[in-house]
Amino acid sequence: MIPEQLTQSQFDTVYNFLSLVIAAQLFGAIFLLAVQPRVLARYRQALVISAIVCGIAAYHYFRIFQSFKDAFVTDAAGGRGIYVQAAGESFNEGYRYVDWLLTVPLLLTELIVVLALARKLRNSLLYRLIPASALMIALGYPGEISGDNGIRNIFGLLSTLPFLYILYVLFVELTRSLDRQPAAVRTTVSRMRILLLATWGVYPIAYIIPLLGFDGAAAWVAKQGGYSIADILAKVLYGLLIYKIARLKSFSDDPEFARQEIEHDDQDAAAASNGGRALKVTTTIGPKDIAAPSA
Repeated sequence: MIPEQLTQSQFDTVYNFLSLVIAAQLFGAIFLLAVQPRVLARYRQALVISAIVCGIAAYHYFRIFQSFKDAFVTDAAGGRGIYVQAAGESFNEGYRYVDWLLTVPLLLTELIVVLALARKLRNSLLYRLIPASALMIALGYPGEISGDNGIRNIFGLLSTLPFLYILYVLFVELTRSLDRQPAAVRTTVSRMRILLLATWGVYPIAYIIPLLGFDGAAAWVAKQGGYSIADILAKVLYGLLIYKIARLKSFSDDPEFARQEIEHDDQDAAAASNGGRALKVTTTIGPKDIAAPSA
């Protein structure tokens, strides 16, 4: 449940976590759009989806941030005091679930898209993963907003069923389709699945905190921090891994493209190295090293 009041340090902690997520998601989206030319055209759709995921998260975290600032206020000078719930205002947890309802299916979609699987297999996976992920989020929301532990237990159990099904598809059925993928891609996909399992594991842990008897402001702040870190890892870091897979597959599909990209990277590295040496030379030249103009 939302606490009646927060200490100034607790308020600042949540405030800073929410600010961090907004920045990470926003600049993650910009980066994923900016690197489109660094992969082949057939893999750019996955990067666009990943950027959309980060953009959706940035928007909803901005709304969460605004809701948090409106919900907790203080009369202390300079904001250095106890924050209490404002009359007529409430922190809206619904924004987070709307975000997940939109982004979780897209996270699974971008993974399937970037692998460029055969159309029949790709459609089969998407037709099962997308409804299961939406159902998982939809079933979790009634329990999240309920103050009744019995209701939380029921909807928590119901939400776990599609979650386990998603894990089965990702770890069992998807594995069977990776035989033709480059070895580096298979390794990266394995890491992505572990990342999803680790970050998604934060959500049920936060969900059951009240059921374990942990309540109050400290538990609520810890939950907000856990959600924030998990969303950065599950969206921004996940998007960077999608970009890595797109690069690996682009290099594997088109050796000439790979050669051009490697040359481009080498030129950038050389330019950065030369720029560093030029800066070093400039900074070591003092006024005594400059000859006075002749009369």
